[in-house]
Formats: sequence, structure tokens, C-alpha cells
Amino acid sequence: MRAQLLYRSKSVLSDGAIVEVVIWNVPRPLLGSQHNYKYSLFCGYPGKRVVGYGDHKHIRGHEETYEFSTIDKLIDDFLTDVVMRRQPRR
Repeated sequence: MRAQLLYRSKSVLSDGAIVEVVIWNVPRPLLGSQHNYKYSLFCGYPGKRVVGYGDHKHIRGHEETYEFSTIDKLIDDFLTDVVMRRQPRR
């Protein structure tokens, strides 16, 4: 089996922010993974990542671990972080 693209979406928001989600089903887990998915989720501006999910979760330059469970939860967690980080700081 070859890698299979499951989902790809890219949007440019009114303030110029880019939100892009790409998810692949791979034949076997990548090194260090316990699941058969490769994914890249990005929110930011050209040259500036605000939120990113890959092997780790990146929030405004800070790297955190992310424990993958399901694709639906991955997308939900990512979008929650995007909404939280795009709100004006008080």
C-alpha cells in the first residue's frame, strides 16, 4: 500500500492568516509514532507560524508534545488552538 491522501484544505483568512490541514494514511507508522497517519496542520502568516501540529504541537514558537488519538480529535484540537490564539490579547 502506498500513502493515501485523506484530507487537504487551505484557506486564507481576511487578515491574511493561512490555515492549512494535510493528513495522509501511511502503510506503517513513522518512526516514533504509534499510528498510521502523517499530518501537517498550520495556522500563521508567510514566514510566521502561530499554531502548528505535526510530530509535536507548536504554539507561538513553543513546542509541546501532542498525543494523537483520532483524526477528528486532531482537527478539533488544532482548530481550538487556532481560535484561542487568534483572539486579541487583553
